[in-house]
Amino acid sequence: MSLRLLFLLPAGLPVRSQGESQSDNKQMDNITIRQGETLFLSCSQGDFVTHTAWLNRSSILYAGEDKWSVDPRVSLVTLNQDEFTIKIEDVDLTDEGQYICAVQTSSRPRTTSVHIIVQVPPKIVNLSKDLVVNEGSNVTLMCLANGKPEPAITWRMLSPSDDSLSSDSEVLEIPFISRYRAGVYECTASNDIAVDTQTVELTVNYPPSVSDGRDVGVTLGQRGVLQCEADAVPEADFEWYRDDRRIFNGFDGIEIENSGALSKLTFFNVSEADYGNYTCVAINKLGSANTSIILYEIIEPTSSTLLQVETASVLEMTSSDLKQTAFENNDLLEGPGAVQDGNSGTSTVFTPTCLLLIVLLQLLLKF
Repeated sequence: MSLRLLFLLPAGLPVRSQGESQSDNKQMDNITIRQGETLFLSCSQGDFVTHTAWLNRSSILYAGEDKWSVDPRVSLVTLNQDEFTIKIEDVDLTDEGQYICAVQTSSRPRTTSVHIIVQVPPKIVNLSKDLVVNEGSNVTLMCLANGKPEPAITWRMLSPSDDSLSSDSEVLEIPFISRYRAGVYECTASNDIAVDTQTVELTVNYPPSVSDGRDVGVTLGQRGVLQCEADAVPEADFEWYRDDRRIFNGFDGIEIENSGALSKLTFFNVSEADYGNYTCVAINKLGSANTSIILYEIIEPTSSTLLQVETASVLEMTSSDLKQTAFENNDLLEGPGAVQDGNSGTSTVFTPTCLLLIVLLQLLLKF
């Protein structure tokens, strides 16, 4: 029998060599290899080998030293009386299948077969794009992946982290989405070989909500700042009003500064006309919100005002001292050392403290 005819026979069928003995067929254990690695295929030769070859299914890769395969990844490693080894570099899924080493001896043919299993790490091939939706919408995120073994797919909310929002399937459903579900979502595809992850950013639009305004008190002629803060996606635009009249930046020496979620209305020199009620309005494409802020006057105390306050305090203290002195005088009149008026029979006591308080009171009343 020729070598060519021997190779074309299916593995496992009885073959006669020059009418003599039956062929030996050996099945090796499966070999598992990862995609991208290098595969070595080896079989023993033995004595009196006349022909030898490696086959992939029905295609001849090598016949002795002659390469039949046109695949540049396939090459001969060793060929001698004891061993016949070839290698396949950068193994791919198409290389999976049965390989046969056929050896023709002087007496009979011998075949050794092995099944190659190629494992492929997971790769996400179809993922939802970044989404921008309005609050209240129903959202569906999809993630598809290839791999061998078939990868398992999971979804989770990555940032901000929320373990309650997850899925163990290719699809993540989020009904009636709220602003608190906005963030980064992660799809993970995993099998026994490796893990692949990709992310989707989900933006949720919602109308503005404005924090309650804080009234501001400012002294006449000083600098005053009204602040307005709004939460909105997309970010809100701000407008300021005095009564029904809109205020623009630079109007009457007023500056409007907007920075993200915060707007400031600044008066550099507050006048009497500036005091009053102001309205801040935050607007985006989904709606608006407003708040009112009052700019009121703080009156600084003058020197005359301070003197009046001090006089009132002293008078209060003087009144208290006089009462105390009267009680002391009464005790003196009733005591054994009291001086009696001969005509009226009353007692009179003059003390330096009493005289001093009377003089001080007169001086204070002149202011």
